[in-house]
Amino acid sequence: MAWFKREKYTIVRSEREGKETNIPAGLFTKCESCGEVLTAKELDDSFRVCKKCGFHLQMGAAERVRLLIDDGTWVERPHSVASGDPLAFPEYAKKLDAARAKTGLNDAVVTGTGNVNGVKIALGITDFSFMGGSMGSVVGEELTLLIEHAQEKRIPLVLVSASGGGARMQEAILSLMQMAKTSAALARLGRAGVPYISVLTHPTGGGVTASWAILGDVNIAEPGALIMFAGARVIEQTIRQRLPKDFQRAEFLQEHGVVDKVVHRHKMKASLTQLLGYLQPRVKA
Repeated sequence: MAWFKREKYTIVRSEREGKETNIPAGLFTKCESCGEVLTAKELDDSFRVCKKCGFHLQMGAAERVRLLIDDGTWVERPHSVASGDPLAFPEYAKKLDAARAKTGLNDAVVTGTGNVNGVKIALGITDFSFMGGSMGSVVGEELTLLIEHAQEKRIPLVLVSASGGGARMQEAILSLMQMAKTSAALARLGRAGVPYISVLTHPTGGGVTASWAILGDVNIAEPGALIMFAGARVIEQTIRQRLPKDFQRAEFLQEHGVVDKVVHRHKMKASLTQLLGYLQPRVKA
């Protein structure tokens, strides 16, 4: 039987006819919250928000640019570095090559400049599809260069996190160093009086949460986003207590002062526009 080897198609069994049908992979996606089956077009039109329950599905960097940036204004910054394998971690080089081939990205971050309703910003986005959006040396360096560019040009900075992988374990202390490096760069940006807005999306975790993701002048989160340092099960086992059901979700963190606003994805651009107007005078790009 060769049918199980197919990679480009999904086998779907019709309960009514009892037959198997080949459907191209990626044509349908099941909502991980309510189980609703959504077509690729429906997800594209809704910016990957479930039409039934409103759950915010994960979103790639290119889609995020399309959501936030005015048409024709996006200028991606060239990649200045590429990940190596400094610790000779088993299989790491192969995983990097596979992630690059799968996503078309150099690493788990995309940076550039563009306009948000006429206001020029520096924008950095981590992409979960590249090794869980984890932060290694390249992500830390690219974000730091973007922060320094925002400071030099005195344009607002917006960073969007989708880094469920946190600091990249395959680079050990070299990835942990990026927490301090990005935090120091943001401190210099703050002293220079340049605003920084952090947008936390599902999921954001580990060393990313413990550094640049929650250091914004304003921290915004998408509804239901999981935002954490250690996982809930690890915490429960450590403190030997049951945690609240919504623990580490965006709304819980807003109630406890970590997140300033929870904003629906469809309203994110309008919310950023409003905040940018508060944080600095509107200027022509």
